[in-house]
Amino acid sequence: MPSPLERVDAEIKAAMTSRDTARLGLLRLLKSALKYHQIEKKLDALSETDFLGVVQKQIKQRVDSIESYRAAGRQDLLVKEEAELAILKAYLPQALSAGELEALVKSVIAETGAVSKAQLGVVMRGALAKAAGRADGKSLNAVALRLLENG
Repeated sequence: MPSPLERVDAEIKAAMTSRDTARLGLLRLLKSALKYHQIEKKLDALSETDFLGVVQKQIKQRVDSIESYRAAGRQDLLVKEEAELAILKAYLPQALSAGELEALVKSVIAETGAVSKAQLGVVMRGALAKAAGRADGKSLNAVALRLLENG
């Protein structure tokens, strides 16, 4: 199975041959972010978890930019960021449904023995590890807060 960097390299080559400049630019940025992460963490090779973490960070950047551009009325930049967001989301595994998300957070709460919002950090660490790229921190946090408040 090819490494995450090899997969991105193959897709860069495919984007070059199809002359898809928007996809090519985004893939080059993604490769740069992956290499930076690898150097920063002093890793020999990127694991799938590292790859998903970098992709999620890139997605969060796009979501933040989309919110800013929408507030500023910059439709031209908004369209570009939304297209990049769609490309990046294709790298993530199938997202968890609301029911699966709640079940995952409940299992982490049971494992950790958390009973209050003061233990939210412990629950979030476990939930993020178990979700492994299939849910974002914002949605996990909302479910964890709701479940910890209701006891």
